[in-house]
Amino acid sequence: MTTLSIVIPAYNEERGIAEIIERVLAVRPALAKVGVEGFELIVVDDGSHDHTAAIVRRYADVRLISQPNKGYGGALKTGFREARGDLLAFLDADGTYPPEAYPDLCRVALEQNADIVVGSRMTGKKSEMPLTRRVGNTFFAALLSVLSSTRVSDSASGMRVIRRAAMDHLYPLPDGLNFTPAMSARAIFENMKIVEAPIEYSERVGRSKLSVIKDGLRFLRSIVWTVVTYNPVRLFGLVGFGLIALGLLVALIAAGTSPEFPRLFAALVLVVAGINLFSIGTLFNYIVSLFHHRHIRQGLFGRPMLYKPLERHFGWLGTLAIVIGLAVYFFAVIQNWTAPTSPAPWFAPAASALLVLTGMQLIASWLLSRVLSDLITRDVKAQQDLNGEPQPATGKAMLYTPGLERAAMPLEGSKT
Repeated sequence: MTTLSIVIPAYNEERGIAEIIERVLAVRPALAKVGVEGFELIVVDDGSHDHTAAIVRRYADVRLISQPNKGYGGALKTGFREARGDLLAFLDADGTYPPEAYPDLCRVALEQNADIVVGSRMTGKKSEMPLTRRVGNTFFAALLSVLSSTRVSDSASGMRVIRRAAMDHLYPLPDGLNFTPAMSARAIFENMKIVEAPIEYSERVGRSKLSVIKDGLRFLRSIVWTVVTYNPVRLFGLVGFGLIALGLLVALIAAGTSPEFPRLFAALVLVVAGINLFSIGTLFNYIVSLFHHRHIRQGLFGRPMLYKPLERHFGWLGTLAIVIGLAVYFFAVIQNWTAPTSPAPWFAPAASALLVLTGMQLIASWLLSRVLSDLITRDVKAQQDLNGEPQPATGKAMLYTPGLERAAMPLEGSKT
């Protein structure tokens, strides 16, 4: 028998808590029709100063848990710890999310064997979300989509159905309102099956507790920090390639019949900074891969990588940068560009030094990435040698797949 536990975090919600409880209890017959025969409703009173707890006590079918104020995420985690269901769900106490959508969300979870079903407010159904929050949610969903290479329409939805078994892979999660975007980011990088189902969204009862600026910054920090702890090269790479593009643009503007050497040098510095950021990001990826026991690199929007990771080319690219840097310096000396009477005697030596240092950085990154790659895959390779299993094809290495004993997957092209 499948049991659904619905958790409602409540902080000073006396105006709307009774209505939402009655609406949730009313969906039990519809839940039974989709195969969810067991049901429990838990309200976590998170240190309310009004009559929220007293109102909840009127309902014999509702479990009330009272605690000091721990925040939105803290209340949800308390409810999940006390829940008995195979499926865990939550929604707000302010009436914005429709509990009538739970049967459909549970049906999707059971039929598609989803780890998480997210009620999306951004996929076409009626929504009374204020414009500022709609813009913010669109931004955060787009940001998470770009940084994770997984399409997301609503990263902060407060209405979800989650399989209990998935919670071990989702924690730790924050105690604040950034609980939901952090969950979305971790679920993606933990390779969970996430399905978004459209829901309606209504104007809340009472005053919103969400601060657009304060909580918006928390949402941003949660998403970015989660990405950095799983796939740092995605963020470092985007920033790095942005600096390279900016540097090339500055170079095009500065170049001409009368080159502006300070701007050309600034362009070179931007390009070098972008290259260094990307190389640092690739090394971070190998380091976090050691912790997660799998490689994180992936193609765009979940598609396999069709090319070798760029760090595999750092060795010859670094050597080329050193050769070009030395050639620039010697050519400048031969042409007397470094003489005090030349227009910019400092430019060629400075450019040469940057190129040489960048080349050394790339070669060092190449060596470290190869060492870290061997450390990630050494256990699986050792088992292959001990058990007589065939070695992976040239240019590939084998890694643990989460949840499988001694399983292996291609290092390149693996999906999070």
